[in-house]
Amino acid sequence: MTDPKETINIENVVASTGIGQELDLQSVAMDLEGADYDPEQFPGLVYRTQSPKSAALIFRSGKIVCTGAKSTDDVHESLRIVFDKLRDLNIQVDEDPEIVVQNIVTSADLGRTLNLNAIAIGLGLENIEYEPEQFPGLVYRLDNPDVVALLFGSGKLVITGGKQPQDAEEAVDKIVSRLSELGLLD
Repeated sequence: MTDPKETINIENVVASTGIGQELDLQSVAMDLEGADYDPEQFPGLVYRTQSPKSAALIFRSGKIVCTGAKSTDDVHESLRIVFDKLRDLNIQVDEDPEIVVQNIVTSADLGRTLNLNAIAIGLGLENIEYEPEQFPGLVYRLDNPDVVALLFGSGKLVITGGKQPQDAEEAVDKIVSRLSELGLLD
């Protein structure tokens, strides 16, 4: 039986940073090749990097959100590219702006089907939400690490809210251990 932790895959990393000054997004959009800016649709300018693949959402305030990266290293590399592009436009950017990971979304597989009704009862209603008529997954809120896990009948999991990759591993350990204690992984 495969260790469920070995199936953990980072699907998305979201991080934020800023350059400490307001930007004229209209002029940045005109000078930055490949930028998408349609303020009627979205207040930020979207700049996509190809390698690593991600999207930087650049706001007038100078705040930047990077999304779509597959690792924290990719976030840093993508934002380095964005900072360099902005510097090329003579926009002052600090040498090494602080980058804060806001959310890491991971997937994993417990390798067996789950009886979500039994799990909902076993885990107790204070930490879970399960309304199969509304959504097919069981929502399980963990305290330590502070993440939310979506459990599906197929045995697949989605873990969101992590700030570092280890949060997903800890969450999977905790879920496997709780479900085993309750005799729900047999």
